[in-house]
Amino acid sequence: MFNFKLLEYSLSSLWRRKEKNIALMIVYALVIATLGSVLLLTHALKTEALMTLSAAPEIVVQRTQGGRHELIPVHYAETIAGFPGVGKVTPRVWGYYYDSLVKANLTLIGLGGYHEQLELLEGRLPQAADECVIGAGVADAFGPQIGNLLVLEDSSKRRSEFYVTGIFRSRSNLLTNDLVVLQEDALRDFFAMPDGLATDLTVQVYNSREISTIAKKIAYFLPDSRPITREELLHTYDSLFNWRSGMMLAVFVSALMAFLILAWDRATGISAEEKREIGILKALGWETSHILGAKLREALLISLSAFIAGLLLAWFHVFVLGAPLLMPLLKGWSVLFPTFDLTRGVNLYQLAVLGCVTILPYLACTVIPAWKAAGSDPDDVMRG
Repeated sequence: MFNFKLLEYSLSSLWRRKEKNIALMIVYALVIATLGSVLLLTHALKTEALMTLSAAPEIVVQRTQGGRHELIPVHYAETIAGFPGVGKVTPRVWGYYYDSLVKANLTLIGLGGYHEQLELLEGRLPQAADECVIGAGVADAFGPQIGNLLVLEDSSKRRSEFYVTGIFRSRSNLLTNDLVVLQEDALRDFFAMPDGLATDLTVQVYNSREISTIAKKIAYFLPDSRPITREELLHTYDSLFNWRSGMMLAVFVSALMAFLILAWDRATGISAEEKREIGILKALGWETSHILGAKLREALLISLSAFIAGLLLAWFHVFVLGAPLLMPLLKGWSVLFPTFDLTRGVNLYQLAVLGCVTILPYLACTVIPAWKAAGSDPDDVMRG
């Protein structure tokens, strides 16, 4: 049965040393907030990547020359389409555009069949060479709305003007945030891309179990091609974020260890007042289990309060502020489009592990020294 008297005593004991306990909780919460921010941000970015790649084609075929990505002949699509089990093969025209004013990369893509994966927030798809559809992030950064002009400058410093006819949205902010969709001919003209060449090819495969087999056939019959399956992309992103978050956690765990060493030093160095208090309790008839129960409740109150406060701070840092302290490290890209809203979510398994790693060691650091003091003779304890 739960002993509320022990809880009352624990609360009064914490209140008597409120300055020291509040300072300890602040440091404790900041350590948990740091570790929690890494876990929340990693989970959010992996969720964004998963939602983005869920709409990706089964196979993307690129052409390589000298180990680098080159434009691929459109007629390769006819060869690939002849393989059994292959559905639609679509050439894609797309590329990156760096804007020096907002200091960010935009993704420009020809209309083609790509719009089937996206939804319009408002407006319509481009129907003329001087029209475009933009992502919500482009609208926020550049300011144009439907009916306004979007001005881009190509590699020859020639200005091109496009009327905005729609704004995209999708399940993943990462997918459309930096997107500008143009008519394919207009994009070829902007990038000076010759007819008969494309950036890559997307391959539809009817049977998911044949994806790897078809990818091997493509690599065999088109030796200068590089087929990339959706599963390979998912595995790459998962490994990338796990590696980066692991490196960051390894650094921040050292901060946790430093805090636990501090907590152990504080707990083992029980003050004369605390020792005298334990001795008085023993003299009054308290059993060792009662004293340990009271100290355990004190440690639980501090650790759980710090854990909840740390998680709230981590949530605010990641999902409200956009994780400004961690995002550049986990994204890894030197130039990315301005801020996008992360999909809010929590991995309960990660939170459980975080709780075990941060709460249990602190409980041990607090209870073990109290157990040693409680097991001593009351007279010796009060004499110091």
